[in-house]
Amino acid sequence: MSWRFWLRKLGSLIAVLFAISVLVFVIFNVIPGGDPALRMAGRHPNPENVAQIRKDWGFDKPLYVQYGEMMNHLFISRDLISYQDRTEVLPTIRRAIPKTLSLALGAAVIWLFFGVLLGVISGLRRGRWQDSGLTVLAMAGVSIPVFWLGAVMLYLLTYKWHSFPLFSWIPSGGYVPLSDPVGWASHLFLPWICLSTISIGFYSRVVRSSLITTESADSVRTANAMGLSKRRVLWNHTLRLSLLPIVSLFALDLGAAIGGTVILVEPVFGINGVGAYAQQAVAHLDLPPLMALTMYGGFLIVVINAFADVLSMILDPRIRRD
Repeated sequence: MSWRFWLRKLGSLIAVLFAISVLVFVIFNVIPGGDPALRMAGRHPNPENVAQIRKDWGFDKPLYVQYGEMMNHLFISRDLISYQDRTEVLPTIRRAIPKTLSLALGAAVIWLFFGVLLGVISGLRRGRWQDSGLTVLAMAGVSIPVFWLGAVMLYLLTYKWHSFPLFSWIPSGGYVPLSDPVGWASHLFLPWICLSTISIGFYSRVVRSSLITTESADSVRTANAMGLSKRRVLWNHTLRLSLLPIVSLFALDLGAAIGGTVILVEPVFGINGVGAYAQQAVAHLDLPPLMALTMYGGFLIVVINAFADVLSMILDPRIRRD
């Protein structure tokens, strides 16, 4: 991969990030119409507050000046505040990020491991009872709403069945810092299971289909014709090709989990992370936190997918040649 390739990738990344920033600006400041300062002031605005917001954000100036003021508040001066309760937005997000990352990354490890494992088992045993049973479980997992599953798990495992020794160690919610690893893992156990359930079922179906398709690839048939053992063909050829779609899919799902899916899980388990903060902002029509979370979430997803593209090209030489 030459320097021209990396220059093109960097240019496309910058272009996508710029497009996201413009889209966020248009959604929050242009499309709704009316006075954006009045919307940003929250549910109970007063004339002095609205006038100050209009001055700080340049809402009485051309649109390109307003765009520049938004980017300044978000990335340069980083002085974004919530006009609902006069709190600083970015410090609040920084305090919430460790909780959200702990939830999203832990769940991602679980759904990636079990999704690939069950998909491989189902693909190798297709048409048998293992394949049928895993298909039913996958469809059930994909169909269950996350927030409903979380509420049911909390009721059964931390209340109704909590007296059983098998479940007595499970806390009823909250978050413990990583400085206490046992408490940290035990408090996040149920949220991890809840958030990963849907993705496990989906990943297992994707891996199964990709595995079946890859078995007819030229490289796999050549390896079989050379007399290589089935295990070696599976590990060195079939799995390597069949897992390539998982790289891009995992990048999308990880970014979505960090940027949005946790909104459905954190409030259920009393985790005051980024998702709970976003839910509170929506409930109070607090636009500055929503603007920041939308912008940072979009940027995070784009950067994660850029790394996934590079990883795919490293794993598959055909993509590099293309």
